[in-house]
Amino acid sequence: MTDITIIGNGNMARGIATRAVAAGKKVEILGQDAAKAQTLASELGAGVTHGTTASAPQGSIVILAVPFDAAKSVVTAYGDQLAGKTVVDITNPVNFETFDSLVVEPGSSAAEEIAALAPAGASVVKAFNTTFAGTLVAGESGGQPLDVFIAGDDEDANQAVSGFVSSAGMRPLVVGPLKRSRELEGFQFVLMTMQANPEFSEFNWDTGLLVTK
Repeated sequence: MTDITIIGNGNMARGIATRAVAAGKKVEILGQDAAKAQTLASELGAGVTHGTTASAPQGSIVILAVPFDAAKSVVTAYGDQLAGKTVVDITNPVNFETFDSLVVEPGSSAAEEIAALAPAGASVVKAFNTTFAGTLVAGESGGQPLDVFIAGDDEDANQAVSGFVSSAGMRPLVVGPLKRSRELEGFQFVLMTMQANPEFSEFNWDTGLLVTK
């Protein structure tokens, strides 16, 4: 039985999957590219299964480790196959052409847009959008556990994600309902713009916090 399905095979997929394996979870990797999904699964170790997004996700927690537009497409394509599952949105809906704004409307968020596309019975939770892939692989930063902010409207889904985060050696912080993802996405957008600014080069961005080197 699969505990966690991760959609995607990039750096964030690798980081979250690494923590899931460390927590003893049964992990499934699904991606559009079957070869890449197989490669990542084999690198993660025995017991990690793989397939393509043509297959229905088997995990009770489904993590969308893909960009925002791709996440929307995945949720739409799966439809009722996500019913009864906890769907975790990790995206930051940044306009990467201008790097000067978010692509969601004011008063909304990527997580809320994804929730609107999800079928009845699926619970969308925002998490991992403020963590970095490298520190997820390591599982800590400077000897300290990583903080994972969680926002969602379903208490059971929030607790499911919190339980996974805790078992993976990180600290879950439930910050409120799904609409709090607006602030989480805005917060991370500011950090991303600061990260790209040479004026703030003295900060250690691996932690996701403003810690000087």
